[in-house]
Amino acid sequence: MAYKIIDIKESVYEDNDQDAALLRAELKDKGVYLLNIMSSPGSGKTTTLVATLKRLCGEMSIAVMEADIDSDVDAATVEAAGAKAIQLHTGGMCHLDADMTRQGIRALGTEGVDLAVLENIGNLVCPAEFDTGAAKNCVILSVPEGDDKPLKYPLMFTVADVLLVNKIDVMPYFDFDLDKLTERARKLNPKVEIIPVSAKTGEGIDQWCDWLRKEVRAWKE
Repeated sequence: MAYKIIDIKESVYEDNDQDAALLRAELKDKGVYLLNIMSSPGSGKTTTLVATLKRLCGEMSIAVMEADIDSDVDAATVEAAGAKAIQLHTGGMCHLDADMTRQGIRALGTEGVDLAVLENIGNLVCPAEFDTGAAKNCVILSVPEGDDKPLKYPLMFTVADVLLVNKIDVMPYFDFDLDKLTERARKLNPKVEIIPVSAKTGEGIDQWCDWLRKEVRAWKE
């Protein structure tokens, strides 16, 4: 008996990639730079974002989509820092895809927005598998997590355009080797930009903001 085998996972990825490319082109036409921020829980995504907003909100219009399985704590925190924000509840899903991002963008509104930020669900596995339609992917890794994360979660570091190494203020207290992390990340992705930062003390945040300024400016050209 003849029957057809369908690889559902491959089909889902292909459809999502097409939708992501379309969304990226639409945002490019509108001059809206979408940044996808990914990390594990507790890495300091929201704290880093708040430090970024405090420096950039006076220069450009920024809107933020906070994704979470539940709660609206992060959206309230980001809005208090000066950015327009909405909370996306995923209903238990551990990632966002292009269609979910499009729904968020629609609810957020793009009129006059220079930089839209998607703070993805906190884990180093699922979010790396789905293109959200973002212009670039930012991954945040905190010092307490260890320098071996590229070995354990290679896809996340492969898709990263910029890697923020957060909580460098506590590096003396942890067995963390920045050179080893850099070597491991660049073995997977030679082009990844690596910026050590401390969202708490502000160290490295200016360099990170300079990177973002250049990205947004180039996207609008």
